Amino acid sequence: MTAGLLIALAALALVDSTSFGTLGIPVFLLLAAGRGQTSRLLIYLATVAGFYFLVGVGLMLGLSTLVDNFGDVLYSQAAYWVQLGLGVGLFALSYRFDPKRREKLGKPERRFEPRVGGPGVMMLLGLTAGLLEVATMVPYLAAIGMMTSSDLAPGQWVPLLGAYVLVMVLPPLVLLALRGVARGWLEPRLERLRAWMVKNSASMVSWTLAIVGIWLALDAASHLFSR
Repeated sequence: MTAGLLIALAALALVDSTSFGTLGIPVFLLLAAGRGQTSRLLIYLATVAGFYFLVGVGLMLGLSTLVDNFGDVLYSQAAYWVQLGLGVGLFALSYRFDPKRREKLGKPERRFEPRVGGPGVMMLLGLTAGLLEVATMVPYLAAIGMMTSSDLAPGQWVPLLGAYVLVMVLPPLVLLALRGVARGWLEPRLERLRAWMVKNSASMVSWTLAIVGIWLALDAASHLFSR
């Protein structure tokens, strides 16, 4: 384990910490947490961190081996046609959330704002956020690849994974601490950030679907038509 590896993993974790699931949704919940619901924000963050940790453990322990065993099926022409269809479908679906298109059609703009619920709702929200971001967790997959190629023992990569997901959820925890000591200064800024995110939530969903759809379609097309 080298200093370069640790620095690279920390940098990737910081990139992961800026996603909608690890920073966007917690900002919404943080504003609601001022009404005695801080514990529910912590439940959400623990769920997201736990989900990422378990995915990482699964990858490190050999999900890649499972993929290798079924490689003939996963990398067949039929599978790539399914992937192409999925990519095109996601790209088409992105237009249903595009604010400009909805405005031209005279439809009301969609807006998404997570709401605070009980512990079970917070866990479900955390799992949903994690599942939706699986397709875009490029920094995390890069971190897993780096640890795998470094031939780390379980006693080394398990703590590294734990530290990685902790860094991922660190920004909202820092905001929570700052809110406790500088509420008057931080609250208006968080509220402006929340308002901006609500206003642009449909655009973010639309762009995410479009980017994932294009990536899936281009990857499938490169295998189907490269010959």
